[in-house]
Amino acid sequence: MKGTKFQLKVWKYLKKIPKGKIKTYKQVAIGIKRPKSARAVANACAKNPYAPKIPCHRVIRSDGGLGGYSGRGGIKQKLKLLRSEKVAI
Repeated sequence: MKGTKFQLKVWKYLKKIPKGKIKTYKQVAIGIKRPKSARAVANACAKNPYAPKIPCHRVIRSDGGLGGYSGRGGIKQKLKLLRSEKVAI
């Protein structure tokens, strides 16, 4: 994998989110011990060239909004992936 040290840390964490589960950008930031970095986590997800293998689609906004999705198909694909994993969105 190629990315910045921070991106790699985020992407490694994302791989630990089980299928059918979601986390917020803030929860991921806390999970990587960078609790004030929710926006940076969102940016790392946006730069993820390995979607959906590295499941950035399992990360949503704190207000319950989907946020974005950098993978092919954009936000519609994110919603489709989450529904296929039986996530109630």
